[in-house]
Amino acid sequence: MIQKGISFFALIFILVGCNSMKEISVLETKEIKINVNTVLNDWHLAASEANFETYFSKMDSISVFIGTDATENWNKEEFKAYSKPYFDKGKAWSFTTLERNIYVNNSGNFVWFDELLNTQMGTCRGSGVLEKKGNSWKIKHYVLSITIPNEDVNAVIKAKKKNDDLFLKKF
Repeated sequence: MIQKGISFFALIFILVGCNSMKEISVLETKEIKINVNTVLNDWHLAASEANFETYFSKMDSISVFIGTDATENWNKEEFKAYSKPYFDKGKAWSFTTLERNIYVNNSGNFVWFDELLNTQMGTCRGSGVLEKKGNSWKIKHYVLSITIPNEDVNAVIKAKKKNDDLFLKKF
Protein backbone atom coordinates (compact mmCIF):
# COMPACT_ATOMS: atom_id res chain seq x y z
CA MET A 1 0.00 0.00 0.00
CA ILE A 2 2.76 2.47 0.91
CA GLN A 3 4.64 1.43 -2.25
CA LYS A 4 1.58 2.30 -4.42
CA GLY A 5 1.22 5.69 -2.68
CA ILE A 6 4.85 6.54 -3.28
CA SER A 7 4.65 5.40 -6.91
CA PHE A 8 1.50 7.47 -7.47
CA PHE A 9 3.11 10.64 -6.06
CA ALA A 10 6.31 9.96 -8.01
CA LEU A 11 4.26 9.73 -11.22
CA ILE A 12 2.41 12.96 -10.45
CA PHE A 13 5.70 14.72 -9.65
CA ILE A 14 7.22 13.55 -12.96
CA LEU A 15 4.14 14.58 -14.99
CA VAL A 16 3.88 18.01 -13.37
CA GLY A 17 7.63 18.54 -13.59
CA CYS A 18 7.80 17.60 -17.26
CA ASN A 19 4.79 19.75 -18.11
CA SER A 20 6.24 22.82 -16.39
CA MET A 21 9.52 22.42 -18.30
CA LYS A 22 7.87 23.09 -21.67
CA GLU A 23 9.81 25.86 -23.32
CA ILE A 24 8.19 28.51 -25.45
CA SER A 25 8.95 28.79 -29.16
CA VAL A 26 10.98 31.49 -30.89
CA LEU A 27 7.73 32.89 -32.32
CA GLU A 28 6.15 33.03 -28.85
CA THR A 29 9.26 34.79 -27.52
CA LYS A 30 9.04 37.41 -30.28
CA GLU A 31 5.35 37.98 -29.55
CA ILE A 32 6.06 38.37 -25.82
CA LYS A 33 8.79 40.92 -26.54
CA ILE A 34 6.42 42.92 -28.77
CA ASN A 35 3.72 42.89 -26.07
CA VAL A 36 6.14 43.88 -23.29
CA ASN A 37 7.60 46.62 -25.47
CA THR A 38 4.09 48.01 -25.95
CA VAL A 39 3.36 47.92 -22.20
CA LEU A 40 6.56 49.78 -21.38
CA ASN A 41 6.09 52.34 -24.17
CA ASP A 42 2.50 52.94 -23.05
CA TRP A 43 3.68 53.26 -19.43
CA HIS A 44 6.22 55.94 -20.32
CA LEU A 45 3.67 57.68 -22.57
CA ALA A 46 1.09 57.76 -19.77
CA ALA A 47 3.59 59.58 -17.54
CA SER A 48 4.35 62.18 -20.22
CA GLU A 49 0.59 62.72 -20.71
CA ALA A 50 -0.03 62.79 -16.94
CA ASN A 51 -2.47 59.89 -17.22
CA PHE A 52 -2.30 58.68 -13.62
CA GLU A 53 -4.76 55.79 -13.96
CA THR A 54 -3.18 54.34 -17.10
CA TYR A 55 0.33 54.71 -15.70
CA PHE A 56 -0.40 52.87 -12.48
CA SER A 57 -2.60 50.25 -14.17
CA LYS A 58 0.57 48.93 -15.84
CA MET A 59 2.08 48.16 -12.42
CA ASP A 60 1.28 45.10 -10.34
CA SER A 61 -0.42 45.66 -6.97
CA ILE A 62 2.79 44.59 -5.20
CA SER A 63 5.20 46.35 -7.54
CA VAL A 64 8.29 48.26 -6.45
CA PHE A 65 9.71 51.44 -7.98
CA ILE A 66 13.28 52.42 -7.15
CA GLY A 67 14.17 55.98 -8.12
CA THR A 68 17.46 57.79 -8.51
CA ASP A 69 17.67 59.03 -4.91
CA ALA A 70 18.86 56.57 -2.25
CA THR A 71 15.62 57.13 -0.32
CA GLU A 72 13.39 56.23 -3.27
CA ASN A 73 12.43 52.59 -2.76
CA TRP A 74 8.64 52.59 -2.94
CA ASN A 75 5.88 50.04 -3.09
CA LYS A 76 3.08 50.92 -5.52
CA GLU A 77 0.96 52.83 -3.01
CA GLU A 78 3.93 54.89 -1.79
CA PHE A 79 4.95 55.65 -5.36
CA LYS A 80 1.40 56.70 -6.23
CA ALA A 81 1.36 59.11 -3.26
CA TYR A 82 4.74 60.55 -4.27
CA SER A 83 3.75 60.85 -7.94
CA LYS A 84 0.20 62.21 -7.63
CA PRO A 85 1.16 65.90 -7.33
CA TYR A 86 3.27 65.66 -10.50
CA PHE A 87 0.45 64.02 -12.46
CA ASP A 88 -2.03 66.59 -11.10
CA LYS A 89 0.10 69.40 -12.59
CA GLY A 90 -0.51 68.01 -16.08
CA LYS A 91 2.88 66.40 -16.83
CA ALA A 92 4.67 63.93 -14.65
CA TRP A 93 7.91 63.11 -16.49
CA SER A 94 8.89 62.28 -20.02
CA PHE A 95 11.09 59.30 -20.83
CA THR A 96 11.90 58.43 -24.43
CA THR A 97 13.40 55.01 -25.01
CA LEU A 98 16.65 55.05 -26.93
CA GLU A 99 17.20 51.29 -26.75
CA ARG A 100 15.67 48.38 -24.88
CA ASN A 101 16.69 44.78 -24.30
CA ILE A 102 14.02 42.30 -23.23
CA TYR A 103 14.77 38.82 -21.92
CA VAL A 104 12.11 36.10 -21.58
CA ASN A 105 12.19 33.11 -19.23
CA ASN A 106 11.75 29.63 -20.74
CA SER A 107 8.08 29.29 -19.81
CA GLY A 108 7.16 32.79 -21.04
CA ASN A 109 5.50 34.06 -17.87
CA PHE A 110 8.03 36.70 -16.84
CA VAL A 111 10.56 38.97 -18.46
CA TRP A 112 13.35 41.24 -17.36
CA PHE A 113 14.66 44.20 -19.32
CA ASP A 114 17.01 47.12 -19.43
CA GLU A 115 16.50 50.34 -21.31
CA LEU A 116 18.47 53.47 -22.11
CA LEU A 117 16.32 56.58 -21.80
CA ASN A 118 16.38 60.23 -22.80
CA THR A 119 14.81 62.13 -19.89
CA GLN A 120 14.60 65.60 -18.36
CA MET A 121 17.54 64.42 -16.17
CA GLY A 122 19.62 63.58 -19.25
CA THR A 123 20.49 60.02 -20.18
CA CYS A 124 19.14 57.48 -17.70
CA ARG A 125 18.88 53.74 -17.52
CA GLY A 126 15.82 51.80 -16.48
CA SER A 127 15.59 48.13 -15.68
CA GLY A 128 12.87 45.91 -14.37
CA VAL A 129 10.77 42.79 -14.30
CA LEU A 130 7.28 42.10 -15.65
CA GLU A 131 5.05 39.12 -14.95
CA LYS A 132 2.19 37.85 -17.08
CA LYS A 133 -1.02 37.89 -15.08
CA GLY A 134 -3.92 36.40 -16.98
CA ASN A 135 -3.69 37.96 -20.43
CA SER A 136 -1.74 41.07 -19.44
CA TRP A 137 1.79 41.96 -18.43
CA LYS A 138 2.35 43.84 -15.15
CA ILE A 139 5.44 45.69 -14.04
CA LYS A 140 6.66 44.06 -10.83
CA HIS A 141 9.90 45.94 -10.28
CA TYR A 142 11.47 49.02 -11.88
CA VAL A 143 14.80 50.70 -11.19
CA LEU A 144 15.68 54.13 -12.62
CA SER A 145 19.34 55.16 -12.64
CA ILE A 146 21.11 58.28 -13.81
CA THR A 147 24.02 57.37 -16.02
CA ILE A 148 27.39 58.91 -15.14
CA PRO A 149 30.35 58.83 -17.51
CA ASN A 150 33.29 57.07 -15.85
CA GLU A 151 35.48 60.17 -16.14
CA ASP A 152 32.90 62.17 -14.12
CA VAL A 153 32.40 59.67 -11.27
CA ASN A 154 34.87 61.36 -8.88
CA ALA A 155 33.14 64.73 -9.30
CA VAL A 156 29.75 63.11 -8.65
CA ILE A 157 31.07 61.31 -5.55
CA LYS A 158 32.33 64.64 -4.22
CA ALA A 159 29.03 66.41 -5.05
CA LYS A 160 26.93 63.83 -3.19
CA LYS A 161 29.23 63.18 -0.23
CA LYS A 162 27.33 65.46 2.17
CA ASN A 163 23.97 63.83 1.39
CA ASP A 164 25.48 60.35 1.48
CA ASP A 165 27.00 61.02 4.92
CA LEU A 166 23.60 62.13 6.25
CA PHE A 167 21.80 59.20 4.63
CA LEU A 168 24.28 56.60 5.90
CA LYS A 169 23.74 57.69 9.51
CA LYS A 170 20.38 55.88 9.31
CA PHE A 171 22.26 52.60 9.03
